Amino acid sequence: MALQRMLSGDPSKSSKVYLAIGALSLAKAIAVRKDRERFRRELLDAGLFLGAGLVLRRFGKIKAEKRQELESQLPEWAADIATSDAASRGVRSLARQQLRGRSEPEPEPTLRDRARSVIASL
Repeated sequence: MALQRMLSGDPSKSSKVYLAIGALSLAKAIAVRKDRERFRRELLDAGLFLGAGLVLRRFGKIKAEKRQELESQLPEWAADIATSDAASRGVRSLARQQLRGRSEPEPEPTLRDRARSVIASL
């Protein structure tokens, strides 16, 4: 999973998923403990998932603290505007416009188009 995708959204929710997968891998490792090779693989998987879950949980706490710190520095009227429904609708519509714009790339201007724009600007 890409790091940017892993850290986007709410990392504290993602951490719960990773911790749950790690706990299941740990239980699976205990169940197959007689097979040394499989036990090591499951134990390694459990360690990686549990580690990622703990890191994401810590990152989520730091992110929440920073957000709270930034919001406390804003004047109350600015915080109300930023968290209003109108602002969230505006951000959503802007995001939709940006996504639509990316799906249809603009064609490269031809030499004739560039020459016309240069002549028009004179």
